[in-house]
Parts: sequence; structure tokens; C-alpha cells
Amino acid sequence: MRGDDATRGDPTRRAFAKYGGAVALGGLLAGCTEGSADGNSGDGTEIGESGNDTDTASTTSTEPDTEGEESGGVSYTAAMEPVGEVTFEAVPERWVAYDGGFADMAVALGRGDGLAGVGNADRYYTYVYDELPGVDVDRSPIEAHPQVRTKEEFYELDADIHLYDPQMLVNWFDWGEDDVAEIRDNVAPFFGNLIFRRSDGWHDYRYYTLYEAFERVATAFDERERYEAFAEFHESFIADAQARLPPTDDRPSVFLTFEGTDEPETFSPYRLVDKGTSKKQWLDLGVTDALAGTDVENLSTTNRGELDYENLLELDPDVILVRGHERKSPTEFRDTVLAYMEDHPVGSELTAVQNGRVYRGGYLNQGPIHNLFLTERAAKQLYPEVFGPVTGDAELFDRQRVADIINGAF
Repeated sequence: MRGDDATRGDPTRRAFAKYGGAVALGGLLAGCTEGSADGNSGDGTEIGESGNDTDTASTTSTEPDTEGEESGGVSYTAAMEPVGEVTFEAVPERWVAYDGGFADMAVALGRGDGLAGVGNADRYYTYVYDELPGVDVDRSPIEAHPQVRTKEEFYELDADIHLYDPQMLVNWFDWGEDDVAEIRDNVAPFFGNLIFRRSDGWHDYRYYTLYEAFERVATAFDERERYEAFAEFHESFIADAQARLPPTDDRPSVFLTFEGTDEPETFSPYRLVDKGTSKKQWLDLGVTDALAGTDVENLSTTNRGELDYENLLELDPDVILVRGHERKSPTEFRDTVLAYMEDHPVGSELTAVQNGRVYRGGYLNQGPIHNLFLTERAAKQLYPEVFGPVTGDAELFDRQRVADIINGAF
């Protein structure tokens, strides 16, 4: 797909992609390194929620070249804030994603073979694909390029599309508007939006729900039909789960937090009202936020406030969900984090601890495949009397059907 004009510094090397809108990068806060225990997330208006996203699709297409030919095909466009509209004259093949959520979108669209690297490999959980027949992601590009954040690496990887929010590069990694424009013009366009949480002051442009963003990525890859099959499957799965939920008054109160240590003493809070995509499963399953009615702020780039056990005891939630432990098995989590809390002089007084209802809190960056597995897990964590124990083998969605969509049998 890369033609003879692929020389470093040549502003016309990417003939297949053109920008129809400007990248808005002015007047932004510099700061936050990726290390921000970024435990934040949430999704909004997916199935049963209301949000502030009024238009459902700002993507357009003009008979895209579905064969991905470099010449002779008809161009098509895709749009996402903050980058605006991008015109493609061929379907992108090679891609890089900053987070696991956007990488998972590409895999869901059958584009896993085009993965060239990721911006944050620690938060891209590929083990879920092991449960999908015939779906496999080669981890060698991830291991070779686990933190793609510099201009040098973008040049080296020579991708066809970068699934990154460029404003994130500016605010977390000290890029400038000229750096973004250089890579955009000399390598490939950026196409992404930091959607896993909604509490960062610098993100003053539109947010998207998980499936709104997924739809736009599908347009960029010319995979509309596969997206629609996935969206239909997802909607049916969520509707079935919601139909089985107990009445609102019988649902547990939940405290969602980030704390990556095995011996937690303080907890970074997440408010479910934030509606970032990392909270989608909790919102879809209708939980009550233990922080509702309090003045506790959501974890963000600028807010690093934490709660101690005495604070938690005042809230005394029915369920505590702890992020930062996704590479542990359920048993390993219970033998470390929960065991420590059970032995803590104050933590042991918490209702959730006494009832053994302290669980792993799910990924910060989730895509459509991740979300199916995380929603299944969450349903068992929150409503074991309805969906079965979290340690049980009950499957709430058809793995083979998901694999078929990914592999093109739909």
C-alpha cells in the first residue's frame, strides 16, 4: 500500500489520505504522563443511557473502494473529532492504535493482521481472543513496539492510519501542533478520540460512546457491513441481559476504583456519571453509584484525590470494583487484594469485604470484543443469583457467532 513516494519528510507521501478538517490543538494544557493511574472510563448512551451526544453519525462515504486498490478506486471519507474529516483513496492496511480499545475495534473489523504496534501495550488485553475460534492476534508487533509515542517510531512503523487522539499526545507526551501535523502529512492521518473517560478539562470537543467511535473506525476501514453485524449482536446481547435484571431497588451499590497494589491503603475514585467507555458495562447493567450524592470528584489528569478506608466505611458500598489487576486470575485477586482487605483493621469492617464482594474492575480501554466479555463478567459479579457465580462456566453470549463476524461470515 505504500507507494514510491514513501520518503521521510515528503508531505505528499500519503496520497491515499487527505484531511478535510483541521486538527484542533491550540491552547491546550501540557502535562500528564501516561502513568496517570488512569483508571478511568465509562461509556454513555449505548443501550439504555442518555448522554450529550446528539448526532449519531458524522461519517460519510462515497462508494468506497472495497478491494483496497491503490488506484482506480473511488475515494471515501470518515470523520471523528478532533481530527475532522479524512478522505481515503484506498483502504488502510497497516495500523497503530494507542490503546486497547481502538486496537480491539480494528480486530473486531477483521483487521487484526494489520497491527504494527500499540501506544500502551500494558493495557491491551489480547487473551480474550483465545475464547473466539479462529481469532488470533500476533503479539510480536505489540512486543516489538509496545509504546509508540515518538515521531521516530511513527516514521519507522510507516502505518496507513494512526488510531490515536492527537490531543492526547499533546497533553500527555508534550507533542506540539506542528509535531502532529508533521506525522499526519508525512506518514498517515490520526483518527481517534480519548473516550475511556470524560473528566479531563483539556478534552473540550465531542465525546463518543463505544459504538459511535466503533462506527467511525469501521467507516475508515470500509467495514460497514461487519460493523452492523457486530452492533446488532451487541444490542441483542445487552437487551437480553437487561431484561433479566432485578428491580432497581434490589440492585447493589458499587464503588469503582483504581488501585494497582496488592495491599491497598487508598483508592482513586471513579464516578459512573462520567460515562466514559470504560464504565459501559456498569452503566448498561444499571448499578447504583456509591459516590452518588457526594462531592467526591472523578479521577482525571488533574484530579488525583484518593479515599482511605475510613472514607470507604462512610460509603460502605455493597460491591467494590478494583481496577489495575486485569492480569490476575479471579483466584489470584482474591488471594492477594481481597485477603489483604479482610485482614485490615478498618477494611475488614466493610460490607463488601465481609461478603467477599470485592472484584477486579475491568479494563480502562475496552473495545467491542472486550466489552462482551467484561459485561458477561460484570453481570455475574453484580447479580450472581441471576447470571451465575463469577467463577462459574456459564456463557452469556455466543463465542462462535462473534468469531464468525470477525472472520467475515455474517
